[in-house]
Amino acid sequence: MKARYLVAALVGGIAAISAAAGPAQAATPAVPARHVVVVGIPGLRWSDVSATATPALYALAKDGSAGALVEHAVLPLTCPVDGWLTLNAGARAQVRHREAGPCPAMPVVGPSGTVAEMGTIVSYNKTLSYNPVWGTLASGPGCSLAVGPGAALALADSSGRVGEYLPGPTALTAQALARCPLTVVDLGALPAGSAAVRAAAVRAADASLGRLLAERPAGITVMVASPGAVDKAQLGVVVIDGAGYESGQLDARSTRQPGMVVITDLTPTVLNWLGAAVPSGVDGTRLTRGNRGPRGSLDGLIRGFTGRETAEEVWTSSHSWFFWTYALADLAALGGIGLLFWGSSDSRRRRRARGWRVAGVFAAAVPAGTFLANLVPWWLHPHPTVWLYGMAVAWTVVIGFAALLGPWRRDPLGPFGAVSLLTLAVLALDVMTGSRLQLETPFGLSVLEAGRYYGIGNEALGIYGIAALLAAAWLSSWALRRYSRRAGLAVMCVVAAFAVIASGWPGFGAKVGGTIAMVPCFLLLFMALAGIRLNWRRAALIAVSGVALFVVFALVNYLLPATGQSDIGSFTGNLLHGQGGGLLGRKVHSNIGSLTVNAYSPVVPLTVAVAGLMLWRPRWFRLSTVPLAYAAEPLLPFVLGVLWLMPVLGWFADDSGVIVPAAALPFALPLGIALLAAAAYQDRAARYLDTGLSPSVPLPSQASPSES
Repeated sequence: MKARYLVAALVGGIAAISAAAGPAQAATPAVPARHVVVVGIPGLRWSDVSATATPALYALAKDGSAGALVEHAVLPLTCPVDGWLTLNAGARAQVRHREAGPCPAMPVVGPSGTVAEMGTIVSYNKTLSYNPVWGTLASGPGCSLAVGPGAALALADSSGRVGEYLPGPTALTAQALARCPLTVVDLGALPAGSAAVRAAAVRAADASLGRLLAERPAGITVMVASPGAVDKAQLGVVVIDGAGYESGQLDARSTRQPGMVVITDLTPTVLNWLGAAVPSGVDGTRLTRGNRGPRGSLDGLIRGFTGRETAEEVWTSSHSWFFWTYALADLAALGGIGLLFWGSSDSRRRRRARGWRVAGVFAAAVPAGTFLANLVPWWLHPHPTVWLYGMAVAWTVVIGFAALLGPWRRDPLGPFGAVSLLTLAVLALDVMTGSRLQLETPFGLSVLEAGRYYGIGNEALGIYGIAALLAAAWLSSWALRRYSRRAGLAVMCVVAAFAVIASGWPGFGAKVGGTIAMVPCFLLLFMALAGIRLNWRRAALIAVSGVALFVVFALVNYLLPATGQSDIGSFTGNLLHGQGGGLLGRKVHSNIGSLTVNAYSPVVPLTVAVAGLMLWRPRWFRLSTVPLAYAAEPLLPFVLGVLWLMPVLGWFADDSGVIVPAAALPFALPLGIALLAAAAYQDRAARYLDTGLSPSVPLPSQASPSES
């Protein structure tokens, strides 16, 4: 079968999967509401909610629909004032404060409902490039009533004026609730003190909510949410009770995760209820009761939400030390094997190579092991950190032994190709089915810190691309040896199409950086396998190929929204309407800022540059293993070249910047060392010479030995 038919079949299959997944995301249509009440309790978490501790909220959630609220606005710690301002504009906003806190005091609201500091707030947010349109929440038909200082922030216009204002919920009556189509109530932020102090504050807030609900007119739609917190980033609470939200679980296209919504979804939802137009600058999507059948018991739903809170806490507390442990374990294994079998004799070299081969396979198996750990709901067990990393280690051991003992074990590069193929399959299929395996895993998605809810995470991007390229090279070289060059090229096209579409298609991963970084690398690898020489014209076309495919994906997503709600389509729409500059500016700023994330970030570019020079000019570093490996496996220089190039392109194409190669280094370095050692000191050399690929350096038997 020709390559183009294989690619067409693969694309058609992926499109069918995407279409089949569509009905699962269907949701109930919006039901207009005459009166809407939005109640804010900053700092509230689902672990605070129960039938005994919060009877009013529990009863509301039992009748209505519930969701876990991602409060991340500009910084992971969204203070209450930031949350109310984001609710105001439907776009991310904040006042000036440090990322780690403390939170600033709530601005003073005058007796007439005027926020005197609004001018300063407006000026500061102009420097953040999120372009909030102040007063968006209050732009619905009729009047709006603010109750409390946070509510005044939510309904103020750019000059700080509020339509109607009451200083606190004790002044709220049934008549006041019925007067305006929209009422926003601030019940006060929960403190970050002792458990007893917090529990008392939760009970007081719930009592105030109960009094408010007792006064509400018939037919009113109530939203209770937690816009921010005072001490740390957290998953908050959102509950909606009204027509169309009976006994359900909230969904939003912005996250694609059942029951999980973001703070920017609240404003367009309220405007939709009131029949008001949603401005183009609003970031979020409408909250719906997901059409997923009965939700089960409310207690079970709350357990799921609190489990998500636990998973985020584990990610936050263990993420950094996991990467240090991974990197140091790589160093200890490779260095220990090198010292144990130190020497220039042939037997020492071969033992060292076999040891590095085993170590490299297990090091490469770690990312897939961490993702597969999510097959078990470790966040619901006692000692969740132990469960997560225990399962990750177990899966790593299983994958490593399977790769070393499988039918490909006689192929020097087979175990690495098998691990890479498994890593590609796990991540790609996970992305295509909702990214459940990536949530809160070490290389995966943190909804609080990274603010990404689907697709390939920033720290997994380099690993995904390297695994895809190595899997494609291994499978295509196998097909080339066994069948023909045409078969090898066809296999490469299939693997490349699968990897790029899974990562970049708007309905799946919607990963801009992955598309831009992987496509040129696959084309270079294709040319190497096909024996096509690289010239300036071809180099120019390859250089823009990733951007060109991204433009195609973006236009498809913008013109055909049914392909999946994603940032790609939103960015395209903003760009076509002259509003994409802010987003592009933030991404450039984030990319540059990644160089100063910590004291070791500047070391990453140096490490990447030295690694590239070692592959390109090994004799400068007196490395004998590299030319020996290149002689034995003539495709290997091209493979290692694109494995180096992919995370470098991802560095510049992704807003996470240098984090892309930094996160890939503990995976890529032992993999590269093991690949070179396994190829250089395999039992049978020059295995590819009958394919027409000519080595550019002497064969191992002709090379002069020197210490590696």
